[in-house]
Amino acid sequence: MQVSGLVWTLTVAGIIGLVLFDFFFHVRRAHIPSLKEAGIWSGVYVGLAIVFGFGVLIFGGQDMGAEYFAGWVTEKALSVDNLFVFLVLLGSFKVPRADQQKVLLFGIVFSLVARTGFIFLGAALINSFAWVFYLFGLILLITAGNLLKSEAERSAHNVIIRVARRYLRTSDTYDGDKLFTVQGGKRVMTPMLLVMVAIGGTDILFALDSIPAIFGLTQSVYLVFTATAFSLLGLRQLYFLLDGLLDRLIFLSYGLAVVLAFIGVKLVLHALHENNVPFINGGDHVYVIEISTLMSLSFIVGVLIVTVIASLLSPKGRAQTYVAAARRHAAQFLDIETDPKYCDEIYHKLLDEEAHLKKLPEKYRARIREEQELTELLRRAHRVHDERVAAGTCYRP
Repeated sequence: MQVSGLVWTLTVAGIIGLVLFDFFFHVRRAHIPSLKEAGIWSGVYVGLAIVFGFGVLIFGGQDMGAEYFAGWVTEKALSVDNLFVFLVLLGSFKVPRADQQKVLLFGIVFSLVARTGFIFLGAALINSFAWVFYLFGLILLITAGNLLKSEAERSAHNVIIRVARRYLRTSDTYDGDKLFTVQGGKRVMTPMLLVMVAIGGTDILFALDSIPAIFGLTQSVYLVFTATAFSLLGLRQLYFLLDGLLDRLIFLSYGLAVVLAFIGVKLVLHALHENNVPFINGGDHVYVIEISTLMSLSFIVGVLIVTVIASLLSPKGRAQTYVAAARRHAAQFLDIETDPKYCDEIYHKLLDEEAHLKKLPEKYRARIREEQELTELLRRAHRVHDERVAAGTCYRP
């Protein structure tokens, strides 16, 4: 599909317009999005991505349409998995709920810029060196293997953060949503800027996996760019919509591992078909089966549907959801949030989650009782709530 400069200009302008709209109408004023707000705008952005895909289908043909949808679905699934790490980062830096939107929008903008650079770099490599398909395929196969490992430790401390903490002046407390503040007469970074650095650094690592994946489904730079952009737009709203369900998707990483391995194999087969590496078949093409785009799209969608259904039906997933939510809300109630009204809302959510925990099968309740840290965290939350009630500092509707 040949894309004119005008179409590129209009597309980029439209995406920038959507980001600016998101900032000025939703993020500029710090607030906690309601479930309704998050649901409506998540639906709007998904709808825009689908409408755009039908436009590609009409003007570019069936193959291009299938390539776009395969790339968009894959990138969207990978972005949902990325939300797990964002959840850890925001919790680790104790970002107040009302200010999380600004951090997430920064992450999205940074990711768009970084991935655009990776996209054009990847396209240049592919056009110059056919062997790059072997490299991309290997990257995806290694990534798939890593996703199968235990995810108990999702670290929020990467090298960028360690360097920032060591060499830059940083404060331990927030000053609203300001990036810098004055402390002891000196201008220092706030944790708000530090968490943005963390999100940006993490996004670069994500791009190293996602860009080879989408190039395994289409080599059209325009489709790679638009599928990636539409997968990121609306990610902020999706975070607040899926916040309570993220921990429930316990098999998502396994599903993504299968998808990435599948695309990795597809890339290797394509590399063999286009082979010009001297030590493989004497530099001649290897005639192998190539996987069609429609088959790829069907496989990816099928795996993700099975993964989500299996996660939602899993008793282990249900137990993990309540445990993670209880731990997160207790930490928010105790150490992060300062708005009495929202603290009261969090506490009642915590009570609901504890009620769900008590209804779990005995084997799961026994495991929860063995988690000393969680048990002590919940006891402390109840004790602090009682103290606030006694002091008259709790919110009264």
